[in-house]
Amino acid sequence: MVSRRSALLMGGTAGVAMAGGGAWLGKVVAQPAAAPAAESGIGGLTTPPLYAPSGRRPKYRRASWSQQFQSGHGWTPGGAGTASAEANDKSVFVRGTQSVRVTTNGTGKQSYIRKTGMPAMSLTGKMIRLVFRVEDVTNLAKLVFYLGSGSLANHFAWTHHVHSKTSANYVQSGEWVTVHLQWADVNAAAGTYSIGTGGKPSTKTGFTDMSFAVYDNAGGPVTCRLQAVELIPDTVSVFPKGVVSITFDDSHKSIHDLARPVMDRFGFPGTVYNIADAIGTGSFLTLGQMRSMQDFSGWEMGGHSYANAVHTASYPKLTAEQADDDFRKLREWLVSNGFTSEHFAYPHGAFQKTSDGVPVDQIASRHFTTARSIISETIESFAPAMPYRLKALTGINDGTGIGGTALSKLTGAGGKLDRCVNNGDWLILCLHKVVDGAPKTSTEIGTAGLETLMKAIDDRDIPVLTVEEAMASYT
Repeated sequence: MVSRRSALLMGGTAGVAMAGGGAWLGKVVAQPAAAPAAESGIGGLTTPPLYAPSGRRPKYRRASWSQQFQSGHGWTPGGAGTASAEANDKSVFVRGTQSVRVTTNGTGKQSYIRKTGMPAMSLTGKMIRLVFRVEDVTNLAKLVFYLGSGSLANHFAWTHHVHSKTSANYVQSGEWVTVHLQWADVNAAAGTYSIGTGGKPSTKTGFTDMSFAVYDNAGGPVTCRLQAVELIPDTVSVFPKGVVSITFDDSHKSIHDLARPVMDRFGFPGTVYNIADAIGTGSFLTLGQMRSMQDFSGWEMGGHSYANAVHTASYPKLTAEQADDDFRKLREWLVSNGFTSEHFAYPHGAFQKTSDGVPVDQIASRHFTTARSIISETIESFAPAMPYRLKALTGINDGTGIGGTALSKLTGAGGKLDRCVNNGDWLILCLHKVVDGAPKTSTEIGTAGLETLMKAIDDRDIPVLTVEEAMASYT
């Protein structure tokens, strides 16, 4: 079977040992404990990479409407969960000369920054951009954005961050974070508003009220600063049905033997994030298979780690110097073997700070153009809000009682694929191993399940692009 679009596509710790006995490449200057990154590069890593990113990143999207919270902004901080607030906070900001601050009271109740009664606006063809900062995420529970009318009696809600105690979080302590909210991500409606079949909102116009809400976990206070709420163009004008990228982690041989034949029938390419020193061993891909997939089926060969031991440990268990050297060695291996992808996925989705306190995503930016996580609170967008924290849906499987993400949540009515095609976004899927029979773990998907997934994408006529192709569409 050939897709109707196939013609378009064809034309740990510091002591972690390196698998295979490999030595760390390059000499990296360690950061003095008190030296700020701005003075000595990222974490003191001053030796330039042999292969630095090309800089092919999307242009910054200009806002058609912007509230930057400067003097006279007219928004009100408050809520039953608020201990203190400052509408004109001149102590910490990233634009202009001030931001808005709220500090919760540790009761788990809502603290907000809001404005009602604004001139009615339309969000047709637009998404919302938020810029904010949480000083300490220890007691953070969730962040919600409300958009509505009638003093928010009618509203849509986006729960755009639920904080995890165990996994990597999109929102980190003391960092300015950018989030894009698309119509595909709306998860609640009230009053006269509703979310229909396929995730379609009942209206995209007439909005007069906005509210940025913070909830602590009732274990202590949380301080949050809001710098901007903006409207920017969404992706519908370029990809009216959105885009799907099908990515595979860990270089399993089954990607070539079982996934590729299924995807070839639909003309769909994939992105493989590879562990370099696993290639050609055991049940992993060979160089020949990687080159065949790239050269004859249009697949992308990205990076996951150089050393298998680093993949097992994950980068936050290493020092900044060790992490940087593994990134460098991985990029050199990819280029020297004919794989020019500048895209990367974090092992276990982990991009927190290294053992000596340097954010892993900042180190990744020295070597790659994007880095993918396994966070899926909201679906990714064009351009990505934070290219080194790309969001992806993982654990997709057609098994029973093994956890992960049930395939039906994508393919069923109103699922992720319907939301993608109806609202236009970038749905990145993260798969691992493919098996002939029934999957036994959440990191496996059966060939039957993969066939079902590919057919569901094809039936909806959603474009399938590699990560590299998707990013190139907006550079």
